[in-house]
Amino acid sequence: MWRLLGLLAVLVSFDASAQTLVPYRIENGAITQSLTGVKGDAAKGRAIVVERQKGLCLLCHSGPFPEERFQGDLAPSLAGTGSRMSEGEIRLRMVDSTKVNEKTIMPPYYRSEGLERVAANYKAKTLLNAQEIEDVIAFLVSLKDDTQK
Repeated sequence: MWRLLGLLAVLVSFDASAQTLVPYRIENGAITQSLTGVKGDAAKGRAIVVERQKGLCLLCHSGPFPEERFQGDLAPSLAGTGSRMSEGEIRLRMVDSTKVNEKTIMPPYYRSEGLERVAANYKAKTLLNAQEIEDVIAFLVSLKDDTQK
């Protein structure tokens, strides 16, 4: 009996740690609706982009971050992202870039299932929550080419 109760406690604690994802719809290569219904905070988004423990964006991307010494060159520069893509196109890439390119090396930031080689502390979790995704989007949309200002 105690063994069964212990197993149930483990299962309940596992379910409690799992995230409930906000449903979204992909249309014409974009997720046009905000995941939260609230505009993101560009300053918080920038902090996530340059933060090397959470967003990890600069591991692969470079951008207009002169204070950051080491920036990646595996992926396109983030400079001018807001001129190249719509908010919805950026959102789709942040949520799950495999919907754009199934062979991408960019991790899905808002998917928790069907992932391979995931560290135990990330099982059944997204890399960023819905509000953090919206914050990063607000920042990336603000990055316009100089000719667009």
